[in-house]
Amino acid sequence: MPTASTTHLVLIPSFNPGRAVYETVAEALRSWSPVWVVVDGSTDGTAEGLVTMARHNPDLTVIVEPRNRGKGAAVLSGLARARAHGYTHALCMDSDGQHPAALIPAFMQASVAHPGAMILGVPVFPANAPRARVYGRRISNLFTNIETLGRHIGDSLFGFRVYPVEPLLRIMNAHRSMRRFDFDPEAAVRLFWEGAAVYNIEAPVCYPRKAEGGVSHFHYVRDNLLLIGMHIRLLLGLLIRIPRLLGGARRT
Repeated sequence: MPTASTTHLVLIPSFNPGRAVYETVAEALRSWSPVWVVVDGSTDGTAEGLVTMARHNPDLTVIVEPRNRGKGAAVLSGLARARAHGYTHALCMDSDGQHPAALIPAFMQASVAHPGAMILGVPVFPANAPRARVYGRRISNLFTNIETLGRHIGDSLFGFRVYPVEPLLRIMNAHRSMRRFDFDPEAAVRLFWEGAAVYNIEAPVCYPRKAEGGVSHFHYVRDNLLLIGMHIRLLLGLLIRIPRLLGGARRT
């Protein structure tokens, strides 16, 4: 039986993930209840399939957005509804089978023990992990370490995480960024700036082949430019926060 909670939910943003989404959702449901899926304007027929799944499983809620607005926007939509239903924390995971649903309970238990913290997955890469992704995230992690003065964010781009809902909503509503692929790194940095503690847990990551239903919506030029702009914005934001952050470091 899945672990049921009235405070912690699984939130899965989904855009044209192909058939992999059904097994991803089924695995999440085997580990946790409730599971919410935010369909971000998918056109591949998975919205209809997920709605059908939800009709047969009361632990699954499917929110269908009419048009694609980006991962962060889908998460924001889910977070707002989660808060309205009394949920305080959300574990976000991808819909394409990359993230280990079996570790959902462990991440949720860490969040219950540390409710003010972010519980961040640190990816353990398989041998077939795309080299461009592995090396590219090292660059993003380097900048994230600078933006947090070297404080403990193990991986800036891995989207298997538990967030406290209220502070993340407050941050996202105050900024027009964090709506697309820039969501994961900027959310972690800004939550850290607001005082959220960080707990890192290693988690294996899987890269399904196309024959296995693997899908990627990462556009190397567009999304890398988005990340470059995000890091410039965060580095500028760091300058005005350095005295406070250093003061916090001395106190701890």
